[in-house]
Amino acid sequence: MQRWLILIVPTAILAALLVPQVCFVVDETDQVIITQFGEYKRTVKEPGLHVRAPGIQTVNRFEKRTLSSDAAPAEYLTLDKKRVVVDHVTRWRIADPLTFFKTVRDVFSARARLDDIVFSELRRAIAEREFADIISSKREEVMELVADSAARQATQFGIEVVDVRVQRADLPPEVQQSVFARMVAERERIAKRYRSEGEEEAAKIRAETDKQRTIILAQAYEESQKLRGSGDAQATRIAAEAFGQDVEFYRFLRSLEAYETMLVENGELILSSDAELLRYLNSPSTGE
Repeated sequence: MQRWLILIVPTAILAALLVPQVCFVVDETDQVIITQFGEYKRTVKEPGLHVRAPGIQTVNRFEKRTLSSDAAPAEYLTLDKKRVVVDHVTRWRIADPLTFFKTVRDVFSARARLDDIVFSELRRAIAEREFADIISSKREEVMELVADSAARQATQFGIEVVDVRVQRADLPPEVQQSVFARMVAERERIAKRYRSEGEEEAAKIRAETDKQRTIILAQAYEESQKLRGSGDAQATRIAAEAFGQDVEFYRFLRSLEAYETMLVENGELILSSDAELLRYLNSPSTGE
């Protein structure tokens, strides 16, 4: 029993040391290149447990999932000589691990090469189009052309470009201030035009209101004068009819009214003694 234990324990220790050197696991998100002293041997894409020659073969792992490259914003010149800052992102995957391993080796170098390609294609595509096309709905067409051209060039590195998208397309900061200033000036000009049009319309409304007011007051005055004249005429007619029934009483009443007007305190009135005006004062019974 002790002899078996002496044989089993070293064997288990040796197996524990050799298994990690001989076997390796390929995850579902990985793809592997096996090299022997730097020379390519085989590609492993199937997930699971695989073996290699220990000590002489190296496992080089690469992502199977879609990767992204978010490059720094860059400034471009459009066809109408306007500067535009474009911030783009590229989605890609490693399609040929062997070519990828031979050309760029790792993801960092691949991103640098891919960014150079996309920058070049963006510069060419933007230089052939005007600024309005870059910031309008036509931008999708531009990005599709850039993605197709970049995809053809990226195949030499074993890279498959999925798509290229613009996150932001804007004017340079130094140009934005002048553009915003022009926008503010334009809005102020429009606001002033609206205000002047409003003041003009308000003046028209006030003038029309004053005109209607004057017309209404004139019509009201005319109507009041007509009513007043009609009332005075009717009052005169009634008074005439009433006084016509006794002419002498009417004369007497009118004389009293004249006395009240002319005969004031401390006043002087020089008339002849036989004046018609004084007959009721001289002979009060004359009116009987």
